[in-house]
Amino acid sequence: MNTLLAEAPRPTAATVPLARRRGDFPLLRTRVHGKPLVYLDNAATTQKPQAVIDAVSRFYENDNANVHRGVHALSQRATDAFEAARGKVRAFLNAPSAAQIVFVRGATEAINLVAQSFVRTRVVPGDEIIVSALEHHSNIVPWQQVCAQTGAVLKVIPLDGAGAVQLEHYERLLGPRTRFVAISHVSNALGSVTDIAAVTAAAHARGVPVLVDGAQAVAHVAVDVRAIDCDFYVFSGHKCYGPTGVGALYGKAEHLEAMPPYQTGGDMIRTVRFDHTEYMPSPHKFEAGTPDIAGAVGLGTALDYLLALGLDSIAAHESELLARASGLLAGVGGVRIVGTAAHKAGILSFVVEGVHPHDVGTILDREGIAIRTGHHCAMPAMEHFGLPAGTARASFAFYNTFAEVDALAEAVQLVRRTFG
Repeated sequence: MNTLLAEAPRPTAATVPLARRRGDFPLLRTRVHGKPLVYLDNAATTQKPQAVIDAVSRFYENDNANVHRGVHALSQRATDAFEAARGKVRAFLNAPSAAQIVFVRGATEAINLVAQSFVRTRVVPGDEIIVSALEHHSNIVPWQQVCAQTGAVLKVIPLDGAGAVQLEHYERLLGPRTRFVAISHVSNALGSVTDIAAVTAAAHARGVPVLVDGAQAVAHVAVDVRAIDCDFYVFSGHKCYGPTGVGALYGKAEHLEAMPPYQTGGDMIRTVRFDHTEYMPSPHKFEAGTPDIAGAVGLGTALDYLLALGLDSIAAHESELLARASGLLAGVGGVRIVGTAAHKAGILSFVVEGVHPHDVGTILDREGIAIRTGHHCAMPAMEHFGLPAGTARASFAFYNTFAEVDALAEAVQLVRRTFG
């Protein structure tokens, strides 16, 4: 038996049953290059359970019509299903009202909406917007654009050597010109978990609103926007077992009411005259045109699925997967784990000495193992570690097994032998 595998920690009886739910996911039965698929690219997108696939299919088979605009039975059923999905997002985030949930294409659109509709109109030259060095490009570039448009200045919270946000430095950055903070709940590149409650408390003490990018968090940890007390929270459906092309923005009611529309046309309008247009109230004023109705229905089903499994159980299982994978890869000569923060979600970035990350990914793919390689749309974080080519990244979901973690470790050892 492989010595590394023999010495690695084993799963506990409490978390093993979750991985048995992998049978709910048709695509996980796929074979790649003649070998069983080991899907470890969940930070990029998760696979979809049959329940979500069926919900989307049923909508198109039985209820397909446009929403909010028709009095006929199909339109009423479609509207009811769409608004029921909004209610599910509200409950999932523990938001006070469904009117505070805006359907968007994903976290990226939500961030751009807040950047242009809320922040751009509230900053002047010399004002400051704070982000962290952990951020996905989707939570950097929109703020760069706002700064270019207004003369505001982008300030960056640095990382420590483990890849965690330096909260002490963050508190020093907060000043009289700080107008907004935008920060990730969980890093997509490193898995580092930020203490969001501490971030919002420090900002609110100075009257500064906070947006939290929860794209990598909602599938792995329970999120309570009232407990966090953030002003905005965004996430994408496809990273939490739902369809692609749909996501949600939560915003505090007073902010959404004060914000002008981001896009115009279609159902976000109450009345139109050539000299004046009156918009619908939130959330509808931010949902111009026909929304992804089936996507919203599928997202609601995905959130139901997650709640039935239990976020605490999911977090415990993924923590054990991460611990075993970290221990195994740390024992492979020439392998360095990148991002060792004390609090991490199920993401493991690593480099193999002398081997380009893309070559690592190619060899693993031939073994049927899907991982992500490169900078993970987080170039500043990679630059912090001096890794212009980025890393290889394995990211876990509750349906992953300890046998798959072992297969990952064996394949990385194969990379070492190939390039030895």
